[in-house]
Amino acid sequence: MTQEDISVDVLVVGTGASGMATAVTAASQGLKVLVVEKEALYGGTTARSGGWLWIPGTSLATEQGIKEPPGAAKAYLKHETTTHFDEKRVDAFLENGPMAVDFFTKNTCVQFDMPGVFPDYHAEAPGGQPGGRSMVTRPFDGRELGKHIKQLAPPLPELTVFGMMLGSGPEIKHFMRTFKSPTSFLYVTKRLTKHFFDVLGNGRGMTLTNGNALAGRLAKAGMDLGIPVWLSSPVKKLLVEDDGVVGAVVQHEGKSVRVIAKRGVVLACGGFPHDVERRKQLFPHAPTGHEHFSPSPESNTGDGLKLAESVGGRVDGTIPHAAAWVPTSVTTRTDGTKGVMPHFIDRAKPGVISVTPKGKRFANEGNSYHDFVQAMVEACEGEPEVSAWLLCDHRALRNYGLGCVAPAPLPIGRHLRSGYLKRGSTVKQLAEQIGIAPSTLQATVHEFNKAAQTGQDPAFGKGSKAYNRYQGDALITPNPCVAPLETGPYYAIKLVVGDIGTFAGLVTDENTRVLDSMGKPINGLYAVGNDAASVMGGNYPGAGITLGPALTFGYVAGMQLAKNEATVKISLQVQRPVPVAVGQSA
Repeated sequence: MTQEDISVDVLVVGTGASGMATAVTAASQGLKVLVVEKEALYGGTTARSGGWLWIPGTSLATEQGIKEPPGAAKAYLKHETTTHFDEKRVDAFLENGPMAVDFFTKNTCVQFDMPGVFPDYHAEAPGGQPGGRSMVTRPFDGRELGKHIKQLAPPLPELTVFGMMLGSGPEIKHFMRTFKSPTSFLYVTKRLTKHFFDVLGNGRGMTLTNGNALAGRLAKAGMDLGIPVWLSSPVKKLLVEDDGVVGAVVQHEGKSVRVIAKRGVVLACGGFPHDVERRKQLFPHAPTGHEHFSPSPESNTGDGLKLAESVGGRVDGTIPHAAAWVPTSVTTRTDGTKGVMPHFIDRAKPGVISVTPKGKRFANEGNSYHDFVQAMVEACEGEPEVSAWLLCDHRALRNYGLGCVAPAPLPIGRHLRSGYLKRGSTVKQLAEQIGIAPSTLQATVHEFNKAAQTGQDPAFGKGSKAYNRYQGDALITPNPCVAPLETGPYYAIKLVVGDIGTFAGLVTDENTRVLDSMGKPINGLYAVGNDAASVMGGNYPGAGITLGPALTFGYVAGMQLAKNEATVKISLQVQRPVPVAVGQSA
C-alpha cells in the first residue's frame, strides 16, 4: 500500500452530529478541516436518531416566552447526574449550548423547532421543566444535498412507513388519526403522494425529518464551507510526537495517508454499542456481550475509544449506566434480515401494559425508555434472560400500533406470520402463546382493568407524570395513558434490552480535551459525542440529551481549536487536501 502525506489544521473522525458540528465550527473560524468516515455513507447514529436536542436556555425558548428560573437547569443536572456531576463540564454545556444553537441557526442551514410543551423526562424533580428544553431538527429538503443525497445514511427502517420518515409529534398524530379526522386524512394523503413521487424520481424520499434532517443539514453546512469528507476511510492509528497527538494514519482509496493535524485530532466515532467485548465488561445484563440488541449502526464498534486508549486516554467505566437504555424488539424485515425496533412511545398509550416472563407488571410503562429498562433489568434479576412482554388489546393495536406493527388500516399479517407479533383470542390463549401461566396473566390483566375503568393505576402510577401524559393519547380521559385491555383478540411483542447510544466514554475536560490517567490533557487529542463520557452522568434527563451535548461540545471543540496555536512542527513536505464535497477524494 502506497503512502501519502497531507496537512490540515483539524482532523475530525466521524460524520455524526458531534463530528460535523466540530468541523463546521472550526472551518467557520478559518481553519482547514478534513473529516474522515470509515463507512461508505455519512451521518452515523445521528442519521438514525430522532433528531431531538436537549439544550436549556436557548433563544428558541425565549421566543416562546419560556424563561427558566436562574440555576434551574444546573440544579436539575446535579439531581440527575448524582455521583457523576462534573461541574466544569456541566457549566460548559449550559453556557455554550445556547450559543451553539445561535451560531448554527444564524450562520448555517441547521435549523430547529421547539414545541414548548415537551417536558423533561423527570419534570417533577428539582429544576425540572414542563417544556422549553427539547427541540427537534426542522425537516429538510434532500434535494439541497444534490448528488450527495445518495451517500446520506438512511433512517432506521423500523421507524419509517413505506420507507418514509415521519416527523416527531404532530405528524405522527396525523398518521394515527388518518381515518378519524378529515384534516389528518388530507395531510397523510398529501404526504404519502409526495413521498411516492420522490421515490419514483429520486430513489428515496426527499423530505428529511428527525435525525436524517440533522445529518443532512450539517452535511450541507459543511459543503457550503468546502469541508472535504472522505468516506470509506478508517483511521488506522494516531500519530504521536513529543507526548502529543499530531495526526493520524488514514486508509483512503487504497492508500495509507499520513494526515498531519496541526491543531488537533477530534474523535467522534459514535461510541461502542457494537463492541461486544466492551459490552461484556460494562453491560450487566449482557454477561457474554451478546445479550444486547442495538439499533445503532453496526460500524459503531468503539474505534475512537481504542484509538485514544492507545495513546494514554481512558474510558470512564464507573458511570452508573454505560448506555442510554431502550427496550427493543427484534423483527424480521421483508428481505429476511433482522431489524431492531426501539420502543419509544407505544408503551405510554392507553390499553398497553408490560409484564415479566412470569406474567407480572413491573413498571410504569409510560416512563422514559432509559428508566423502563432499568426496571426491566431489576425485575429479571436471577433469571436466565432480561426480557419482558408488551401487551395490548385489539383496540389499542389498531389505534396506535405496537413496535413495528403500524396502526390501522395497515395490515398485521406479516408480523403474525413471522412470529414477531403474538395473538390470542383471549388473555388465556395469549398467555399460552408466550409461555406464561394463563392464571397469572389473567390475574394481572384483571387487576389492571379494575382500576383502569376509571383511569387509575394504583400499582405503578401510569399517567401520573408529565412525560407519561405527553406520550399518551390526549383524547382519552381522565388519564391519557390508561384504558382497560378488554377488546379481543389480544397481542404481545417480546422486549429485550438495547441502547440508543453509549454513555461510558473517554474522560474529557470542559474544553473536550481527552485526559490521561493522571487527569492531564493529551496534547492535540479531543473527543466529542458518544466517544466522550456523557455529561449526563449515566442518566437520561430529557429528549435529546445525546444530540444536545453533541452539538454543543462540537461547537466548543471547534472554537477551542480555533483559539489554539498550531503545535505541530512539520518537517515533511506535505499537501493540504483540496476542498471538495462529501464523498469525494481530496
